[in-house]
Amino acid sequence: MLLRCLLFTAALAAALLSPVATFAVTPRVATRVFFQDDDARTLKWADVSVGDAVTLGSVSEIDGFPKLDAGRQALVQMAAASGLLLVGVRDDDDGAFQSGWVLVDTGVEEEEHGDHSHWRYPRPPRVRAMQLDDQQGNPAHLYCYDGVFYLANDRKNGFTRLDPQRIKPADDAAGIRQQARFIPGGGGHITLAVTNRSLGLATWIDGDGPNKGRVDISVISPNGSAAIAGSIHLPHGGLHGATACQGKAFFAPADGVCWIDTGTTPVVDPKQVTIHHLSLGKVNDKPLRTGAFQTFGRHVAFTTGAGPHTAVCFADASRPQIELIRVPLAMAEGNRAVGPYLVQPRKGSPLGFVFHDHPAGVDAPNRLTILELDPNGDGQWSDAKTAMDLDVGKSRVEGHSGHHHLDFDADRRRGVFSNPGDGTLVVFSLDDRKPVAELSVGGAPTKIVAVGGRASAH
Repeated sequence: MLLRCLLFTAALAAALLSPVATFAVTPRVATRVFFQDDDARTLKWADVSVGDAVTLGSVSEIDGFPKLDAGRQALVQMAAASGLLLVGVRDDDDGAFQSGWVLVDTGVEEEEHGDHSHWRYPRPPRVRAMQLDDQQGNPAHLYCYDGVFYLANDRKNGFTRLDPQRIKPADDAAGIRQQARFIPGGGGHITLAVTNRSLGLATWIDGDGPNKGRVDISVISPNGSAAIAGSIHLPHGGLHGATACQGKAFFAPADGVCWIDTGTTPVVDPKQVTIHHLSLGKVNDKPLRTGAFQTFGRHVAFTTGAGPHTAVCFADASRPQIELIRVPLAMAEGNRAVGPYLVQPRKGSPLGFVFHDHPAGVDAPNRLTILELDPNGDGQWSDAKTAMDLDVGKSRVEGHSGHHHLDFDADRRRGVFSNPGDGTLVVFSLDDRKPVAELSVGGAPTKIVAVGGRASAH
């Protein structure tokens, strides 16, 4: 008996020490991805799992997702918060055909534990509610401020507010629709900044006329009446882009960037607002502009220019006076920047990602630029720089669709980006700064949202 035990122990030790001994790692879900398929005009999902390799589970459509008219309707922007995802629907007739929104239960649950969270994936996604008709004003832009959704109703000159934190598991579709509140403000093609959960600053896109440079200041009250408290007029029109950060609101007119101080009070008197303008320079005597902002902590980020004149800009919004940090990007003629997408990995500098996109008829490389935003770690971003460029799959740009898109898992271990022209998703390691898997999903995957982190083993 003793000899048998000794032989077993020796055999086990040899197996453990053998250089060829391998042990399978049980795969765990790393995140759940939702992506729009521009070909099918629908929203799909799949789980990304990590074990010995990175794998993608079965790609499926959302249970209960409406069948859109591929010739007349399109999905627009989307965002996730509190386990729910909201996506806008736009039509080809200024909302007179059928536009609105669809709310999805992601099937992902978060259990917070102080400095970290446990993630569970107990059920597949399903539609919780939708509002699709000829009265929704043809939305294009969707925002999530402080965990609350805001959907711009362009042709209704206002926006819809929906708070996912107030939606209960027992609420039916009709009850959820009743929670969606319309707030007047903005017009034409609306972009929106929301500050202090109490003020909506909604833009008008007009390049001339009485609404040139107009920004409506709307009072937001979840339980009371909503109204426009007043308006301001920026020195330049063509407004397309707005955001809020550190008690300030930023806007994107046809020339440069404008910003105002909104403070911490629930009401802003339009007569007391001071408008600040930041020039971005000119190319061929035409002012440079931007079209969208990203925020990260106390910083605001955006891109400007095109081709060899492209740059990514950053500003510390916590400072009393805004100064721009400008990082030129080596971009080929015919390419335009998409991004920046910002993330703080688990270690090292925060990173920014910018894709080089172009229409199918343009002969230019498909690239991804990765920037280190704070190499010296002082929190200032004044030393932001390009770290590397990578070749990526194809975009398939047609108008506003067909761009690469990127999102990150909740653990900040990986990013997932789409290659619309190749029908693939790529999983990117933030620690190693390199792609670790390319996963075929077919169709034309574009906008993407990742929900959740590594599934809890408890």
